Amino acid sequence: MYFHKEYLDLILVPGGFLIIFSYHIFLLSKHLNDSDSTFIGLENKDKKQWVQTIVGVEAACDRAVNVISSNTAAATYLAAISLTLCSLIGTWLGRSSANDMFQSISIYGDTSSLTIFIKDISLLGCLLVAFSCFVQAARHLVHANYLMSSLDKKNHVKKLQFAVIKGADFWLFGIRALYFALIMVIWFFGPIPMFVSSILMVIILYYHDIYTVTLHNVYVEQETQKNILI
Repeated sequence: MYFHKEYLDLILVPGGFLIIFSYHIFLLSKHLNDSDSTFIGLENKDKKQWVQTIVGVEAACDRAVNVISSNTAAATYLAAISLTLCSLIGTWLGRSSANDMFQSISIYGDTSSLTIFIKDISLLGCLLVAFSCFVQAARHLVHANYLMSSLDKKNHVKKLQFAVIKGADFWLFGIRALYFALIMVIWFFGPIPMFVSSILMVIILYYHDIYTVTLHNVYVEQETQKNILI
């Protein structure tokens, strides 16, 4: 029995997805058990402290509104880019010439019409998820802007923290969806590049997401110094 190159998509593509999903499950477990060792936990802690500091200083509220507005504009911009890419890719891939191009070039893998259709749907799905996440991020940040502009903002610190952190979470989900979309684009050039890029992306994300040295001691030292000064 001969091994056909079409079988590579059945082996390497699920393997690449398994590596990526396993890493994000590991990241979620790490965040839940030891949030200070992940960038998500540290950023959320920084945002909570930032909200408490800004709310306590009346003169800094205008600057805080500008910061939130900048983040809102960035989320809106990325949402527009994701939706534009969905439209362009959907229009371009809807033509038969686009599918014929991927079938004609030398790709070591499955180039059947069904596989190319799955690639198209997967790429569009990632971009639509990214668009939805960025829209939700903008929505929460707009709500945070309203709370920060309120005259009674000192009584809404918890709501403000929740809105800012939720906006950051949806921003993170949108960025990760774009990472998945990049993997989908590489899959068009064959299952081997897709599998290799999945491994490289997990390695890069690990050094970005996980802190080998837990940084919660920095916060402990800062609090200790404040207590000493007091």
